[in-house]
Amino acid sequence: MKKGGFVYVLTNKARTVLYIGVTSNLPRRLWQHVHREYEHSFTDQYNVTFLVYYEWFDAIVTAIEREKQLKNWSRAKKIALVETKNPEWLFLNEELDHEIYSLLY
Repeated sequence: MKKGGFVYVLTNKARTVLYIGVTSNLPRRLWQHVHREYEHSFTDQYNVTFLVYYEWFDAIVTAIEREKQLKNWSRAKKIALVETKNPEWLFLNEELDHEIYSLLY
């Protein structure tokens, strides 16, 4: 398995809230969001559990740098980024495992 990291964007059911995060294990991290493992967190309070975008990086430090960059972007720029790979704002939670496997192995 490659050592690296993901930057990801989550939203709520109405697609009105955006959350940007970084992790080395996206399936596990998404499970934590969906099952509200961290009570009173931003994603818990705003029901942010739907994956709409992610990027893979070979090094976790690069992913962290990218996360910081994206968090400083305007909302409009973040929306445009999501729409480059997911113009319909589909929820990618279920198809995640298939895509991640091909990136990691």
